[in-house]
Amino acid sequence: MKNLISMALSITLSLVAHADELVERGAYLARIGGCAACHTDPKGGAPFAGGRPVPSPFGVIHSSNITPDPVHGLGRYRFEDFARAVQNGRAPGDKPLYPAMPYPSYAKMDEADLRALFAFLQKGVAPVARPTPANHLPFPFNQRWGLRLWQAAFMPRGSYAWRSDRDAEWNRGAYLVQSVGHCGSCHTPRGIGYQEKGYDESSDQFLTGMVNDQWFASNLTGDRGAGLGRMQVESIAGILRTGRGGGAVVWGTMSEEVEETLQHLGENDARAMARYLKSLPPQRVSGAYVADRAGFGPADGRYDGPSNTLGEAAFKGFCMACHGADGKGQVPAIPALAGNPSVLSEDASSLIRIVVEGGRGPTVAGTPAPLVMPGFAGTLTDAQLARTLTYLRQNWGNDAREVTTGDVARMRSKIKR
Repeated sequence: MKNLISMALSITLSLVAHADELVERGAYLARIGGCAACHTDPKGGAPFAGGRPVPSPFGVIHSSNITPDPVHGLGRYRFEDFARAVQNGRAPGDKPLYPAMPYPSYAKMDEADLRALFAFLQKGVAPVARPTPANHLPFPFNQRWGLRLWQAAFMPRGSYAWRSDRDAEWNRGAYLVQSVGHCGSCHTPRGIGYQEKGYDESSDQFLTGMVNDQWFASNLTGDRGAGLGRMQVESIAGILRTGRGGGAVVWGTMSEEVEETLQHLGENDARAMARYLKSLPPQRVSGAYVADRAGFGPADGRYDGPSNTLGEAAFKGFCMACHGADGKGQVPAIPALAGNPSVLSEDASSLIRIVVEGGRGPTVAGTPAPLVMPGFAGTLTDAQLARTLTYLRQNWGNDAREVTTGDVARMRSKIKR
């Protein structure tokens, strides 16, 4: 009898331990998958209770309540309901969901991760009786039936297929980048239907950069100019977890992404993702950096870096104290400008915006406190800003197209600065 009781107790404890482990695993996935960030209203909202406004080209879409509340959340969901919503974009009642939730990426998640995530949302999150705010989108985007056509045309099918010609670490990184991390949602260009132009490395558009909310999500392929081609795996992993690496510091929405999501990556997962990204061949190549031509301007004379006296004067007056006369910055607190991929990007949206309105790097435990980059909207004219940015992009071995006064004026108008 005692043996039977002991066996039953052992089985019970094992099941409890397994359940706790499943919830803990789900909590990790919720953090690195962006669930915690996107489904929490930044203005004092309860965790996972929704209400965060997500900008889109069609209007603001509010994130939903994913707490286990039975009326406004997931309390009545079965696992099958949850999996269908996350992977197919269909809520109970066959209601199609807006792809503001990156379910085209989550479609690649495996069942074990989905079950862990569901266990956490059901057992590790407090229920909150908060209704999801209504979306007010213009016609025809307020017609959900159209989403059925969108899903039929653009949704990828099937979970991630592990490649036998790659090792476990590479496959782990590819899986995280393509599915849970949904990097392509921001970094892959969109087509006419606002679909991503590729969901893995088989597409030459995958992760080649895209403008989101007036920030340019950078090229993550092996481009040696504006991409990751000159960065080492360790530096890429550092950028993912801390927002700093290879002389660069992230800003804008990527700074928020690091603070809210990516800093929670385990070291092994960050390295796996970095290794996968480092393996991507160069695509959508733009800009160049030739270190031994520092101080000589672009190699082929296309640009006017050496004669840009207006830009040089503004740089020396407002930028040089922090970023240095040689453009090497004060790494890791202040980024280098020489060879910085964001400086060399064909799309200068992020560079223009940070100089116009200012910003800061992410706050991450164990890293230097971020120094605030001041904005110069009220200090420099559009022409001065354009020439200054052109100076940055055409000196110290940098070779990128000029920034025009019109580029700056358009950005000011969009961000109302």
